[in-house]
Amino acid sequence: MLENIKNQNVLFAIILRANYKKNGIKFFTDRDISLQLGYMNRPKGYQIDPHFHKKIEKIVNATNEALFIKSGKVKVDFYDNKKKYFASKILKKGDVVLLIKGGHGFKMLEKSEMIEIKQGPYINDAGKVIFKSTKK
Repeated sequence: MLENIKNQNVLFAIILRANYKKNGIKFFTDRDISLQLGYMNRPKGYQIDPHFHKKIEKIVNATNEALFIKSGKVKVDFYDNKKKYFASKILKKGDVVLLIKGGHGFKMLEKSEMIEIKQGPYINDAGKVIFKSTKK
C-alpha cells in the first residue's frame, strides 16, 4: 500500500508499506523532489545492465530524507511549515517513509532499528530547526 501524507493538498511525505507489491518498476515522486522514491519487482534472471550515473549539476534547496524501518514500530508526527501538527502515522518493520516538506518527530513504540538516507554531508543538528510539538 502507498500513502501520500498531505496537508491542504500539499505533499509532505510518502509512506511505502512493507506489503506493497507490483510487477515492474514504479517511481512515486515527481521530478521536482530531490530524493526519488521508487520500487522494483523483477523476476529471477532479470538483468539490469552495468551502468553509472552521469555527473549532472543539481541545485538542492531542501534536505529530503527516507527512513526504512528495519525492525520495531515507530510513530511519526507530521507538522506543516509553520510547525503546526496535522497528522500521525505508525510505521512497522519493512515500511519506508520519504519526508519531503515540513517538520516531523518520531516516537519509538517498540525497540526499533531504522536506516536513514538523505543528501549529505551529515552536519549533526546544525542543519535542523528544532521546535516544541503543537500536538494536543
